[in-house]
This record gives sequence, structure tokens and C-alpha cells, in this order.
Amino acid sequence: MDNLLFGILTVVLCSAGYFYSWRFQSRDNFRMAVFLLLLCGLLLRIYTSTDFFLHSWDERYHALVAKNLIHHPLIPTLYDNPVLPYDYKNWIGNHIWLHKQPLPLWAMAGSMWLFGVNEIALRLPSIILTTIGIWLTFSIGSYFFNKKVGFLAAFFYSVNGLIIEITGGRVATDHIDVFFLFFIELAIFFSIRFAKKRNTTFNILAGVSIGAAILSKWLPALIVLPIWLLIVFDSGNFRPKTIIFQFIILIIFSIAVFLPWQLYIFKTFPLEAGWEASFNLKHITEVLEGQTGPLYYFIEKIRINYGELIYLPILWFLWISLKKPTNLKNIAIIIWFLIPLLFFSFVKTKMQAYILFTSPALFIMTSAFYFELSDYKKTHKLKWVYNLILFLLIALPVRYTIERIKPFEKRDRNPQWVADLKNFKERKVSKGILFNYSKPIEAMFYTNLTVYPDIPDANVINELTEKGYTLYINNTGNIQDSIRALKIEIVEFETE
Repeated sequence: MDNLLFGILTVVLCSAGYFYSWRFQSRDNFRMAVFLLLLCGLLLRIYTSTDFFLHSWDERYHALVAKNLIHHPLIPTLYDNPVLPYDYKNWIGNHIWLHKQPLPLWAMAGSMWLFGVNEIALRLPSIILTTIGIWLTFSIGSYFFNKKVGFLAAFFYSVNGLIIEITGGRVATDHIDVFFLFFIELAIFFSIRFAKKRNTTFNILAGVSIGAAILSKWLPALIVLPIWLLIVFDSGNFRPKTIIFQFIILIIFSIAVFLPWQLYIFKTFPLEAGWEASFNLKHITEVLEGQTGPLYYFIEKIRINYGELIYLPILWFLWISLKKPTNLKNIAIIIWFLIPLLFFSFVKTKMQAYILFTSPALFIMTSAFYFELSDYKKTHKLKWVYNLILFLLIALPVRYTIERIKPFEKRDRNPQWVADLKNFKERKVSKGILFNYSKPIEAMFYTNLTVYPDIPDANVINELTEKGYTLYINNTGNIQDSIRALKIEIVEFETE
């Protein structure tokens, strides 16, 4: 289907769906209202995820490692067959790849094992998880406030442009942050269930979810621990000794999930594991890969990712929480957002998705503010001012969603360079190497070749030929005559 037609159809269907969803919630039919949120959110995610090419940062690396994990799940590799020397510290060109925790990569590998190595199978886990996240946000928001607040928070999650873009792999950190966001929410959801039902099974599941979050994107997942404590204390269903005992259970099951992989990689790949551990710490004290910003970087970014008026609900929520510090539910939401915000603000390396896992807290705060303001305006003059604010609280995030998913742009979502690589795969060459190709990571995903961006010298080419490799050089007009004379096939690929 033409991209523009697909985009217009998606917007029309979602607009109708969200309209009727609002109608159903106004009649307290939350089951149907949330179902429509899920359906529209899923449609937006499918539309954005149907770019039939790998995105540059960071999806292509995650995609290639996930593809290789299909064949050896416990050995994460980028260059699966590195025929040329490599630096194990270089995460964009090494062999053993420990730059990210493995759980999202395993999920993507499993999806591609089931449905084939393609872009949709790669993104399917993220599509599913962020769609489920809509319901989780509704459930959590309903617990902290009520179903109306939960519904509107779920709507904000459903239409959030950054979450949708990350689901489609269009922006940096992509599927890794999707999994991290999901398991943080899932851990809080199970914490709530445990506090309400007093069933240890839910506490174990909360612990497993924390472990899964750590196994997705490391220790910021521990933000769930103080939230768990506040939820459990606030329930009034537990004695102090029981809380301590259950907290220990929570910790034990978290450790049981994430620790084995850490022990395994330090034993099996000590050089790579040690380097990546030190590299992770450098994010705190050093600016890595040019990703930085001022102290107010995230304060400024939330305006773009959640709407310019986001500061109003944040300040209002801080005020009511300070005004009534005994409201532990409000304190839990503040901790969910504020501690990560403060921590990552002081970290030297900064990227917008670092605090994505706090977004449900922002959605809940905004939703609670919306309904508070809606009630407040009934007894005050200047209703048009309040109505304008209420309108903008919803319209501004929706505007950013349209800007991010770009449904009204006529774009090529099936580029020729991908088609060329897929066609080349039909040759079914064993031990093939392609040189002089500017998208080596993508090429290794779409073919079974080992691919390098440069041309080695004649001696290296001769050595590889003697070892039985089939060699190709992409013709970009820079091949020397001495190289052309060797036993190597000249091919032509588009890269744009």
C-alpha cells in the first residue's frame, strides 16, 4: 500500500477509535474504552514499524546480534565470522557483543526464529510489549487514583510519539528501552497485585520482573524497590516482619534472574565483559560518543516528548505531594519520576530515552491534573482559560505524535538497497565476504556474507582466497587496477 494512503487511513481509523473510546469511558464502560485504546495504539505501532529497512542507531546492531543469537543463544556476536582483525572494545565492529543485556536480543531472536529474519519479526516483540503497556498504565493509574485517571494515562501512553518511534526502531536505544519500560511497569503492576491480594506468587513475579528489567538495561531497574515498599506500606495489609520477609523474597528472585548471565559472561568472555562493565560506568563520569547536554537536558526534553504543558502537572503534583506527605501513593509516583530524572541529569552521557521508563508516572500525573483542573473550572470564572489548558494537555502530545510518525509524508519505506541485498542472498554463497560496502551491519543482516566498509590490501585478499572464501567488492569507483586483477568479483550495490 502507498505510504501516504496507509498513513491517512491509519490516522482516520485511530481518530474514530479514540473518539469512541472517550465516549465509552464517559459512560463508565472502561472495558470497551481501554480495548479501543489498545486497538488504536496497536495500529499506530504497526504503521510506524513497517519501515522495510533497518534504522541506523541503534536498531541495526541489535538486529544483527539477534539474528546471530538464533544459531547460538549463549554467544552474542556482531561479526559472527570476523575474518579480519578487530578490537574487542569497539562495540560497532567487534566479535563477541556484550554492549547490551541479552533479554531483548533473545526475544527478537525468538521472534525471527518463528517468523523469519525480517524487519517486522524483529520489531514484533516491541509492538506487543508497548501495546500491553497501554493496559498496564490503565491498571496502575486506576490503582493510584481511579479508572478515569487510569484511562487518560493509558491514552497518553497509547499516542506517545517517542514510545511509538522507539517501538518502530526509528530512534536510538529502540527495542532495549521498550523492554526496560515494560518490565519496570510489569514489576510495579505485580507489586500492586501483591499488596492487594497478599499472595506471595505476585511478589515473586514482581521480583522476576525486576530481574528481567535488569537483564534488559541494568541497574536503574532498582527504582522499583522503593516504589514496592511504599505500595506495600500504604496497603496496610502487612506487619513489619512480613514486609521484611517479602522484601527479601523480592530481592532473591530478582537476583536469580539477572545474576547467572553476569557470572556466565565474566567467566566465558572475561575481556569483553570487563570492558563493557567499565564502559557502562564511564557513562556517569564521561561524555561518550558525543551524547551530552546541560544539567537541564531532561527537563527540556520532556517538553518535546510529552507536550509543552507537562511542567504544569509536574509542579502541581509536587505541590500536592509536599502538602500531604502521608499520601504514599503520590510519593511513589514522585519517586518513579524524580529520582531517575535527578540521577540522569548529573550523568555526563545523556540521551532522551534514558528516562523513558518514567513515562507512565508522567502520564499518571498529567491525567490526574487534567481531571483536577476539569473539576476546578466548574466553580470558577474564566472557564475558557481552563478549557484551553485542558485542550492543550491532550492536543500537544497528539501533535508530537503526528510529527514523529509522519503519516502525511510520501516516503520510500522499501528502499532499493535493501532489495539488492535480499536479491543477492538468493545466491546462497557459503564463506562469502563483501568489501567496500558502507552499510556492513545491514548487509550482514540481509545476507549471509561477512561485510566490511573498506578494501583490504592485495595480500589479505590473496590469503582469504586461498582459505576458500568467495570475495566480492562493491564498485563505488575507487577500486585500484591491482585489486581488480585479483580473484574477486566486482558487484554494484546501492546504499541509499
